[in-house]
Amino acid sequence: MRPILLSGHERSLTQIKFNSDGDLLFSVSKDKIVCAWWSANGERLGTYNGHQGAVWTVDVSPNTTLLATGSADNTVRLWNVKSGECVKVWDFPTAVKRVQFSPDGSRLLAVTEKRMGFLGTIAVLDINYGENFNDQADEPSLRITCTESKATVAGWSFLSKYIIAGHEDGSVSQYDPKTGDQIENIQAHEFDHQINDLQFSPDRTSFITASKDKSAKLMSSRNLAILKTYTSDTPLNTASVTPKKEYVILGGGQAAMDVTTTSARQGKFEARFYHKIFEDEIGRVRGHFGPLNTIDVHPAGTAYASGGEDGYVRVHHFDKSYFDFMYEVEREQMRK
Repeated sequence: MRPILLSGHERSLTQIKFNSDGDLLFSVSKDKIVCAWWSANGERLGTYNGHQGAVWTVDVSPNTTLLATGSADNTVRLWNVKSGECVKVWDFPTAVKRVQFSPDGSRLLAVTEKRMGFLGTIAVLDINYGENFNDQADEPSLRITCTESKATVAGWSFLSKYIIAGHEDGSVSQYDPKTGDQIENIQAHEFDHQINDLQFSPDRTSFITASKDKSAKLMSSRNLAILKTYTSDTPLNTASVTPKKEYVILGGGQAAMDVTTTSARQGKFEARFYHKIFEDEIGRVRGHFGPLNTIDVHPAGTAYASGGEDGYVRVHHFDKSYFDFMYEVEREQMRK
């Protein structure tokens, strides 16, 4: 797999995201810039400028007309994907660490940081796709306050039935998106090991969490049951479920400040592929010169992209051998 190297950022990547068709890739980093790329050849389409601080998170609406970003400048910005114009700015008291559109694109959740006397919250904003994108509601339609442990990541389950959040203390919560009530809370990871990423499977009935405790868990969206556990030897920053093949991809690595001497080999900066069902590690892809902060998989399952502390995004289009690889058990099932 020869990666396509995208170098449009000067500082470490914080999140990357394919659109629903998979032809575009959006990347954000600590350098205040939001980039859009063609995923097929890595050509840069353009940038969205306006944030005044590190951009922590990005998501694109299901119909690829609007882009949402959350930043350390305490704002969520909504952009017109085509024109690059910023159509709405929502101000919050603290930094915004995660944004995500609901599966139908009608709502957007934003996870805010716990700082300066403000508790961490999950705010839900209603999104309007009328003729005028600038015509958006000023206030969130719902605010969920995390009184126990702040939410670090959150997302929408299947049919927007639940809001699922990962917390700083390693627990996972399920909320009712209409009332904001907490339905369920489970200590999924070791206590006080922060959950760094939460991504859903293509049908959103399950999701995967990546934590500082060096493990990733595949969980059910319906009742938060832990279905599978993938253990690695390094703190994990990101995890993703691949469509088409039964794999999960994990990424992480020790942060430079935690390592006395870091070479690319010792720092364990590879993307790790695990079999989703058997929980075995089946391969690694090297390349980054620092921890992997974010991974996203092409919606068709034909490629994946990773963004690292080194400021690069690497897009890997899978070879034929990736699709041909099978366990003996899977081969037998095919024969039947």
